[in-house]
Amino acid sequence: MAKLIIKLINCVARTINNDPLVSKVRKVVFLPDFNVKNSHRVYPAADLSEQISTAGKEASGTGNMKFAMNGAITIGTLDGANIEIRDAVGHDNFFLFGLTAEDVERLTTEGYTPRSIYERNPELREALDLVSSGFFSGGDRGLFHPLVDALLTRDDYMLLADYQAYVECQQRVSDSFFDQNAWTRMSILNSARVGRFSSDRAIREYCRDIWNVRPIIDE
Repeated sequence: MAKLIIKLINCVARTINNDPLVSKVRKVVFLPDFNVKNSHRVYPAADLSEQISTAGKEASGTGNMKFAMNGAITIGTLDGANIEIRDAVGHDNFFLFGLTAEDVERLTTEGYTPRSIYERNPELREALDLVSSGFFSGGDRGLFHPLVDALLTRDDYMLLADYQAYVECQQRVSDSFFDQNAWTRMSILNSARVGRFSSDRAIREYCRDIWNVRPIIDE
């Protein structure tokens, strides 16, 4: 399934990047073998950090901290390190959307039916139908069927449930980005307030609270 998602990303990228109109304003790039070396270019260049894992799944970790340290503003759910980052940088300097972990648990208990969301949301339905139609796969209607079918029948990560909130939050991102002074202020505060995530602090706390050791200074 992960390979199929990567395939879809690259197919969407090919479609968008070859479109004579859309390619002038947007590019889609998938970085293979993302590692420390090329992350040195990505983190400082980013304006927005997309940390959109489903709340309660703990999928977000140190990557979002690195983006924030380099001035990127986070759009994300209340999941993993996002919670700590939002508290550190200030709620006004973080774009929050989506279900909470309690919402996810409640929906699971009550019985989650993603197809009903698909039926009620014309924009979402059009997007998934476009994927199913073979538009991104050279007319092959079966290539991405497992992806769409999984979303409509199971949607284990409740992506459809978070879809509309994400779209609306992205509109807030766009509106804020056009206010250059406000965006710059948010970016600076993200960098300035995430020092607590330094590995130096983490090691000091491990030494103090877990290992019960003190630094040895050579004289």
